[in-house]
Amino acid sequence: MYDLAVVGGGPAGLSAAVQARVRGKSVLIVSGDVRDNALYKAQRVDNYLGLPETGGGALLERFRRHAQALGAQWKSGRVLNILPSGGTFYLGIGSDMTQARALVLATGVVRTRKYPGEEAHLGRGVSYCATCDGMLYRGRAVAVVGKSADAPEEANYLQSIGCRVTYVSDRVPEGLEAAIPFVKAAKLEITGEAGVEALRADGRMLPCAGVFILRPAMALADLLPDLALKDGYIAVDRNMATNLPGVFAAGDCTGLPLQVSKAVGEGQVAGHRAAEYLDQL
Repeated sequence: MYDLAVVGGGPAGLSAAVQARVRGKSVLIVSGDVRDNALYKAQRVDNYLGLPETGGGALLERFRRHAQALGAQWKSGRVLNILPSGGTFYLGIGSDMTQARALVLATGVVRTRKYPGEEAHLGRGVSYCATCDGMLYRGRAVAVVGKSADAPEEANYLQSIGCRVTYVSDRVPEGLEAAIPFVKAAKLEITGEAGVEALRADGRMLPCAGVFILRPAMALADLLPDLALKDGYIAVDRNMATNLPGVFAAGDCTGLPLQVSKAVGEGQVAGHRAAEYLDQL
């Protein structure tokens, strides 16, 4: 079990990890593909104090090396759910589970408006994890809705275990196996009676038994259902504490302005206060 789990490997999460490590806490950072991070896509950052004219990717790499040099552990993956129980937080990371005594949520801005039919078919053909549920669909047709940078890799995995995959996205994928059909579409709907029967993609019906929706992150309301939100962002106090004991948040997920300096500062407070919380347990 870790003292602190940090959900998100951007500036806020890495700043929180650094603060917790210098206070002697064991830290696990869980992060998806770096290519999904908004800062990574910035060609140049001119307004971060002391490091002007630095590429966003280079800045992120410096932050990551700092946190790992202090002993923070790193796990690549997508946190699908978090279950608080008896003072412990159980994090479902893909098909794995890990535990922590406190959390810092640094997920960035998560825009995950559900598709028509998605919620109704959850657990009845809709999945968010290829490695978790892929074996259930061997020999059957599935659709992969690719919204994350690593979605083509997960589609390739499904194909490799015997699923008949169709990849659907509003942009051309990179790294998708040539044998996997690609359908470019933006307007999607999941249909079926007892379970998933098809994905409607810009009006075209794609018969399938399962739909894997691969986003960079889960919606905050799905991740921790009792987490208080305000205007779509996580509600926090000046200590970056949420309404849930032991859960802190920092960075873009707490609201405007969406700036690196704000994220790093909030991460510092969140990591510090999380360490103080742990000391009081």
